[in-house]
Amino acid sequence: MAAQQEILQEVVIKFAGDSGDGMQLTGSQFTNNTALLGLDLATFPDFPAEIRAPIGTLPGVSGYQLRFSSDRIYTPGDECDVLVAMNAAALKVNLKALKKGGIIIANIDGFDAKNLRLANYQEGVNPIENNSLEGYEVIKMDVTKMTREALKDFTMGTKEKDRAKNMFVLGFLYWMYNRDMDNTVTFLKDKFSKKADILESNIKVLQAGYNYADTTETFTSRFSVAKAKMEPGVYRSIMGNQALAYGLIAASQKSGLPLFLGSYPITPASDILHELSRHKSFGIKTFQAEDEIAAITASIGASYGGNIGVTTTSGPGMALKAEAMGLAVMLELPLVICDIQRGGPSTGLPTKTEQSDLLQAYYGRNGECPMPVIASATPSDCFDVAFEAVRIAIQHMTPVILLSDGYIANGAEPWKFPQSNNIPEIQTSFKTSLSEGEEKFQPYSRDEKLARPWVIPGTQGFEHRIGGLEKQNITGNISYDPENHQTMVNIRQEKVDQIANHIPLQKIDSGAEKGKVLVLGWGSTYGAIKSACLELQQKGIEVSHAHLRYIRPFPKNLGDIINNFDKVLIPEINNGQLIKIIRDQYLVDAKGYNKVMGVPITKGELITKIKELL
Repeated sequence: MAAQQEILQEVVIKFAGDSGDGMQLTGSQFTNNTALLGLDLATFPDFPAEIRAPIGTLPGVSGYQLRFSSDRIYTPGDECDVLVAMNAAALKVNLKALKKGGIIIANIDGFDAKNLRLANYQEGVNPIENNSLEGYEVIKMDVTKMTREALKDFTMGTKEKDRAKNMFVLGFLYWMYNRDMDNTVTFLKDKFSKKADILESNIKVLQAGYNYADTTETFTSRFSVAKAKMEPGVYRSIMGNQALAYGLIAASQKSGLPLFLGSYPITPASDILHELSRHKSFGIKTFQAEDEIAAITASIGASYGGNIGVTTTSGPGMALKAEAMGLAVMLELPLVICDIQRGGPSTGLPTKTEQSDLLQAYYGRNGECPMPVIASATPSDCFDVAFEAVRIAIQHMTPVILLSDGYIANGAEPWKFPQSNNIPEIQTSFKTSLSEGEEKFQPYSRDEKLARPWVIPGTQGFEHRIGGLEKQNITGNISYDPENHQTMVNIRQEKVDQIANHIPLQKIDSGAEKGKVLVLGWGSTYGAIKSACLELQQKGIEVSHAHLRYIRPFPKNLGDIINNFDKVLIPEINNGQLIKIIRDQYLVDAKGYNKVMGVPITKGELITKIKELL
């Protein structure tokens, strides 16, 4: 009997299992397949901090959530429609996020006595055999057994065969959602081109999963989601760290300057180092330093030499870089510090997301040490923000902090990427001759932006002193004079403040220009805030959304926008950091919504909070 075809508006799938079950790979392959169909999508990878967490345990569960839709979407979804549970721990950790009536695809081999014990189920309790999952549609498959059966003619060991289990599940889901498997077959051929047995076994198991779904009488429905209503154009799926790397490369090309990355590997920033290291053809130089301090100081040296100096890190690494960041402020050299935030403090939650480094970025250095701070809002937005960070650094001769976080860095979405001829040039200039009326080179003379000249070392007649000691105004000589120190502190602050004259005015993302409630956000709360506000606006509720890219300095009109609303709500994945700065600068009694659990704020939570305010 042919399966019944059902058309859905959207689907949220969560793949969950042990770190070794390949859930991230399965999720990313299903994501790429989804992107090729022209659906809007959002993803949320969620994995353990341990490189190899204890098998079968609750802390060892690795997950990958994917939402795809025929409408525009901005989050990976508050609840799942389908949960793929490769073992008992995966079910226990994720069941609370599954909709009532949702589908559970359970690998029954992962629910044996050992796995149930490791997942802390009581002796004799098996959730897929008792009535505890009543109200859900449970699809039980012995994925392990069927994977081994598909590979019975292969000479591989049992352990090697079991590594292909994820391909069985992927094949099953491709049938369930009316998908073609070609893109995954192509991926496997590229990945395992020199390992014929692994290639053939994965393809064999992928097809076995598809054929199992097609031939068994258990499944009577197949599902499809129509193409998304998106602006016409060429799209690709992009992750945040990828987009950030591409933005840096674009800035290098459009400024005509070589790019140097000095970095020390740290979750979740390491992928930027990995990505940039693949693009030596664009003149990109990457240096994996022995520690965070060596990484940033090497980048400062590169900037001194006329490169775009970049360093990437997360919160613990930025703490170590603080002294060198102060050096860059004192030297007044361009530098981009990318902080991909994660749960803290200390080592904290290395693989979980958080927005808790804002005050560190704003104030976390010794002395009066102002630096511009900008933040990305979505994975694709990282491209534009990285490009803008380089522009500000070069044109204002200042280090710039770029804030992203683990949710943005590892998440993916469709990106209508720009054409090269639509990306503006970044004007750069090195001083090679004396200005009119200038008798000798003055390294701390300034232009209308208060930016000092950039001189490549070795330029004859333009030798000058650099270092961390206070500079005499204009000459750059070492100075301990009290009045001069006050002057230089004021100049460095004013230089950052004046950047507000060279950035766009703040816009309302959705809703009216005036009203009852303004939801003001920054960073990765964008999707949840936008989704919540759009849903409430459709119901006639007066709520507007503004999202900040520029946090230091703020856009010049931000105060006017804030004053147009009766109440201001600031959701953050921290204990209230932007709200402190907003209250300080604009003397407004803003209200916060704060969540620090290592996971994003959801649309549903914000809808409840906004209704409370109203």
